[in-house]
Amino acid sequence: MGVDPVLVHSGLGGAYYFRNTRGESVAIVKPTDEEPFAPNNPKGFVGKALGQPGLKRSVRVGETGFREVAAYLLDYDHFANVPSTALVKITHSIFNVNDGVNGNKPLGKKQVSKIASFQQFIQHDFDASDHGTSSFPVSAVHRIGILDIRILNTDRHAGNLLVRKLDGVGRFGQVELIPIDHGLCLPETLEDPYFEWIHWPQASIPFSDDELDYIRNLDPARDCEMLRMELPMIREACLRVLVLCTIFLKEAAEYGLCLAEIGEMMSREFRAGEEEPSELEVVCIEARGLIADREELLSPREDLEDEEFLFDVDCDEVGVDFTSKMAADDYMSRVPFHFGNGRLLAKLEESIEEEEESGEEEAAGQEGFAGLLVPERFPAVSKLSMSLKNSILGDKNLKYQKFSGAKPENGCLSGTSSGHRSANEQLPASMCFVKLADMNEEEWVLFLDKFQELLYPAFAKRKSVTIGQRQRQRLGTSCQF
Repeated sequence: MGVDPVLVHSGLGGAYYFRNTRGESVAIVKPTDEEPFAPNNPKGFVGKALGQPGLKRSVRVGETGFREVAAYLLDYDHFANVPSTALVKITHSIFNVNDGVNGNKPLGKKQVSKIASFQQFIQHDFDASDHGTSSFPVSAVHRIGILDIRILNTDRHAGNLLVRKLDGVGRFGQVELIPIDHGLCLPETLEDPYFEWIHWPQASIPFSDDELDYIRNLDPARDCEMLRMELPMIREACLRVLVLCTIFLKEAAEYGLCLAEIGEMMSREFRAGEEEPSELEVVCIEARGLIADREELLSPREDLEDEEFLFDVDCDEVGVDFTSKMAADDYMSRVPFHFGNGRLLAKLEESIEEEEESGEEEAAGQEGFAGLLVPERFPAVSKLSMSLKNSILGDKNLKYQKFSGAKPENGCLSGTSSGHRSANEQLPASMCFVKLADMNEEEWVLFLDKFQELLYPAFAKRKSVTIGQRQRQRLGTSCQF
């Protein structure tokens, strides 16, 4: 006779401790249809269909389970100490099924099969919120931070950092950190991350040689191919975020930035109640602007040529000669192009509904992208282009004032179709400044090249900032309530 699982009462989603015959928890199971706001959530947090925006608008309901597995698979050599995690089909009567007809009340218990994340339960003494952070090993903080940056973890709060004492000497002995709850990593767009460790003293200590070697050996192309093989359901938009953040980490570490500086460059600022793009997002916006300028220069002005031809034909038919008049008024002079500094890219957003409507186009783009990520696409950090070495990115607060001046509705610009907020208004919706999934293969390759070129001046600017200016207020949107 087996031992029944136990529902975990904390948190917003359905999670269950699976125990051995001694009553010890050995695994924690999270069914995908019991996530926050999913149809069978056992705690009343329902109201959305699978595939709709969830706690984070770029992480869909029902898709946190494979992200838990992805974080474990990306933790090579158990570098950050992520517990073993797998995606399984599991059957038990303990799982919840709501009756949608009768107010989502739980139905009678019966055997039901579900897809769920299955993670090894790690015995621990407390979590980071119950323990002074000064005793945390520098290497442990660095390793968890490296993982969080790679996967753009949007919810690294103290409650999902488990602490286990190693020597048993009160609260001041050696401890081990175990990171859990990675369901809100690898968003489909660049979100505002939440890094609990960003102002810990350990994060301001330079990386060790071993940590730098680990970072240098990271290969985003290999990561993507591995995830496609192990998790076929993962979206290409998530993989592009992984590629971008891994490149950013590698270049920043090679330049000499510490963990705290890298985390700050990825985090957004809140000024006068308005959300502004992070330094990472500013670089991405600049890169997309350069691509737009290049396309404008290379594209033939066929439309103007056709209009001029039609105008000549019309004039010939009526026998009117406008040549002298046009020459006198200099009508033939062309208006010069206006490049990136003359206009701003509008705020980009990830439209879930529009994606579904254009599924065929997106599928075609994904097929091209699948064959794109080869190691040669990502040059070594030592080959950073010096062509922009002396260039300086504009003042973010001035150049992107249109962002802060816009009036968002549900986290998106007014008039958009995907302005979803979490049910019951639990979280402020995060804005989307940069969209990666709408680029085709050629644009994506060019974007990565321009992105890497712009990183050098961005890092130089970050290094020139004083310590006092770097210690800015952090108002994140952690999902811990």
